[in-house]
Amino acid sequence: MSISFRISGAGRLKQAKTARFSFDGQAYTGVEGDTLASALLANGVHLVGRSFKYHRPRGFLSAGAEEPNALVQIVRDDARKTPNVRATVQELYDGLTANSQNRWPSLAFDVGAVNDIASPLFSAGFYYKTFMWPKAAWKSLYEPKIRAAAGLGVSPDKPDPDHYGARYAHCEVLVLGGGAAGIAAALAAAETGVRVILADEQAEFGGSLRFEAGARIDGEGGFAWAQAAIARLKAMDNVRLLTRTTAFGYYAQNFVGLVERVSDHLQNPGRELARERLWQVRASRVVLATGAIERHMVFADNDRPGVMLASAARTYLNHYGVAVGRNVGVYTANDSAYAAAIDLKKAGVNIAAIVDLRDNPTGPVIDEARGLGIEINFGRAVVRAGGKLRVSSMTVQPKNGGGERTIPVDAILMSAGWTPSVHLFSQSRGKVAFNEETRRFVPGTYAQDCVSVGACNGTDGLDATVDEAYAAGAKAAKEAGGKAGKGAKPKVDASESWSRGMLGAAPGAGQGTTVKAFVDFQNDVTAKDIRQAVHEGMHSIEHVKRFTTNGMATDQGKTSNMHGLAIAAETLGKPIPQVGLTTFRAPYTPVTFGSIVGHARGALFDPTRRTAIHPWAAAQGAVFEDVGQWKRAWYFPRGAEDMHAAVDRECVTVRKTAGLFDASTLGKIEVVGPDAAKFMELLYTNPWEKLEPGRCRYGIMLREDGFIYDDGVVGRLAPDRFHVTTTTGGAPRVMHHMEDYLQTEFPHLNVWLTSITEQWAVIAVQGPKSRDIIAPLVEGIDMSDEALPHMSVREGKICGVPTRLFRMSFTGERGFEVNVPADYGQAVWEALWAEGQKHGACAYGTESMHVLRAEKGYIIVGQDTDGTVTPNDAALDWAVGKKKPDFVGIRGMARPDLVAKGRKQLVGLKTKDPKVVLEEGAQIVEDPGQAIPMKMIGHVTSSYWSENCGRSIALALVAGGRDRMGKTLYVPMPNGTIEVEVTGMVFFDEKGERLNG
Repeated sequence: MSISFRISGAGRLKQAKTARFSFDGQAYTGVEGDTLASALLANGVHLVGRSFKYHRPRGFLSAGAEEPNALVQIVRDDARKTPNVRATVQELYDGLTANSQNRWPSLAFDVGAVNDIASPLFSAGFYYKTFMWPKAAWKSLYEPKIRAAAGLGVSPDKPDPDHYGARYAHCEVLVLGGGAAGIAAALAAAETGVRVILADEQAEFGGSLRFEAGARIDGEGGFAWAQAAIARLKAMDNVRLLTRTTAFGYYAQNFVGLVERVSDHLQNPGRELARERLWQVRASRVVLATGAIERHMVFADNDRPGVMLASAARTYLNHYGVAVGRNVGVYTANDSAYAAAIDLKKAGVNIAAIVDLRDNPTGPVIDEARGLGIEINFGRAVVRAGGKLRVSSMTVQPKNGGGERTIPVDAILMSAGWTPSVHLFSQSRGKVAFNEETRRFVPGTYAQDCVSVGACNGTDGLDATVDEAYAAGAKAAKEAGGKAGKGAKPKVDASESWSRGMLGAAPGAGQGTTVKAFVDFQNDVTAKDIRQAVHEGMHSIEHVKRFTTNGMATDQGKTSNMHGLAIAAETLGKPIPQVGLTTFRAPYTPVTFGSIVGHARGALFDPTRRTAIHPWAAAQGAVFEDVGQWKRAWYFPRGAEDMHAAVDRECVTVRKTAGLFDASTLGKIEVVGPDAAKFMELLYTNPWEKLEPGRCRYGIMLREDGFIYDDGVVGRLAPDRFHVTTTTGGAPRVMHHMEDYLQTEFPHLNVWLTSITEQWAVIAVQGPKSRDIIAPLVEGIDMSDEALPHMSVREGKICGVPTRLFRMSFTGERGFEVNVPADYGQAVWEALWAEGQKHGACAYGTESMHVLRAEKGYIIVGQDTDGTVTPNDAALDWAVGKKKPDFVGIRGMARPDLVAKGRKQLVGLKTKDPKVVLEEGAQIVEDPGQAIPMKMIGHVTSSYWSENCGRSIALALVAGGRDRMGKTLYVPMPNGTIEVEVTGMVFFDEKGERLNG
């Protein structure tokens, strides 16, 4: 098909190569540098989609990221079908295939358009009032149909074959937005020598200079100046330039998320290229130069294909060399639309008429338009657009009423003014302020180290914008440590001035009208819908938003929010600031799951951690279980043993001779520094100042509310050094907990924290023969009970490598935990295993570990506690320093409800039938005959068969548990009620005599 709307000599793509593409199966030709939108317009195609609710024909509204209508599916192959791509952003490449969405059977003839005829049934908030009767129809009819109709586009049904990159970056100055303001700010900051990142969502820097034909800076055209300035920045080592990169989220402490489109614009991207890249940037200062977004005019049938923003038409003409029509009408309430009319007229496009809502405005652009012979109609309104699949006319009427006149057109350009883009500023938790004079929200109170410049700050005029941005860039750099810059501020020689415009519905779509004057194009929200929401009691703009869905589409209300707010305010009879502004939430534009997930999918979705001893266990046929991210040996079956037989054998062997257990996954944190003991005193309930080096102590960590957070054995290696162990799953949060308090509550303490979990492999050797197994391999440590008593730690060597040898037990037997550098973990294990075989020892897994510890009544935090258990509840009062004046949780632990009678306490349970093993989590009642719902007084936390005890054993949290010793309680189960006796928590070796063999 010939490119009939490409204007010879216009735009910046004159020497570009031809690119072939297809849309809905029809072949077209564009040029490299086009977007899909500009290429379709060059071929005279305006109809590109159907609206969500009414399935009305839709064309291009904009030329950028704010586009609500032109959402298409881009197809590369069966696995690469991307829905909801904005055609105004998608760059053209040879062979591109695109399809329209939300229509059947075709775009021109869509059966769903019957919704437009039935629109009175689908007015605002209809989904709150319908689908309620008959009740049975919800599951079988309403819900399936609603789910089928929901959303736009079709999700891919095959795994994504592409990969996605991720980068972390730090800089002193991050500039977001690559227009005149952003470039000026980046130049000023870069000249001070600080690290600068400049990011923009477009393929080229320049912003609105792409279409502003009247701008001149430093003696050259605005866009040419922008490219020269970018070349200067690119040559600086301290500057990083990111095109095709959208800042989608502004988070705490100047942390900004950006997503870069790396290869979506390429015909055949190499497999080594990521499709997108997520940038996570931390900046000392952020300069927001995000510009402003043009608003449409709200009038009847303003959604016809061919009706678009004036700035979009200028962009298509001045950058892409494409005319959006041959006989164009203009409807405006400010000066910027005149510039579009002038540019098109000079390019040979007929301007049928300019309709200006204002009464007798004056200015250079108006004079120029009149001088070009363009008809101008002041004080008039376009009350209706004609046509269906393409606009064919505009009906004009005096704004205060009167006779109508219909003017044939094939495109209508509209401009109601410009809205500062305060989305990122709002995301930074800054507070916007309403400027009554200009009737727009602009940045007010700042919450972070950022500054807004240019149009997003409400600054009018290119000269003022460049001055403000250059000064802001220099100031931000200086505050971040930069030196005085030597560069010259850019000089604006000529610029365009835009007046302020209007908000809300235009004449013909005001109060009392029922026309479809669209405010939100994608969600089919009209001015009438906004008023209906107010009439039905929605007086908060957030309620209006949810009732109508205004601003809730994929464009996040970039063009609709201010109009919707103004219409609601008018209906309520309140000033706009009193009605408020909706919250701007991340992401600024839609972000793919792929860019967020990155490599974290499939086998990398959750990192799999393996200990140094894992290969040995796997070779021995161990069955593994997932514990957090760790693979842990669950049990070691021999021959035809099932899990129960293997666990029984392992438990008996440990108590008769010895067992080896891989405990490497335990969290390990080193607390070092002159104030290490003071820090430990504050973080744990136990006293630590008097603990001698070489001794260990069981420690409990609480939250502020007094509940148990973690536990573990702590060894004091030196006066200023502690080796802290945590639960396997608790290691990261305990490290975070410690760092949080050290940095925020106890910054005066001279302490350093280091995670050493993966530095040390840990081999637990437990059982009566444990010392006999270890002793032959140890050097420099006296292994006698007198020299190395229970709860001691020594440093020496084992098998010739350094070791931290703990004398401790989680089985109640004589036990040791051998810590060695992880690189030597398997070698030391194998040496210990060889010695163990001489004594009949076995390897045992986590299931046996659980049984053995339960036999002794040792708790596991997170299993026997549930976040509401205090040390007293868990019978661990002995681990709380009675004379300590302060520690985290001391005040919470003293709250009345935490010391009240009747709290759930940890106790033991024995089933009346010793062969019955309770289910963990099973509920406990006092009276099994009571009416349902029964009163639950507790639940089972741990339950096992104990071969050593010859019966089942269990731990449970029971209300007033210690006062119920010897009493019978009941556990209702589907197959009958189980009687249990409340007992102490120790089921084996109650006197603890086996700790010394």
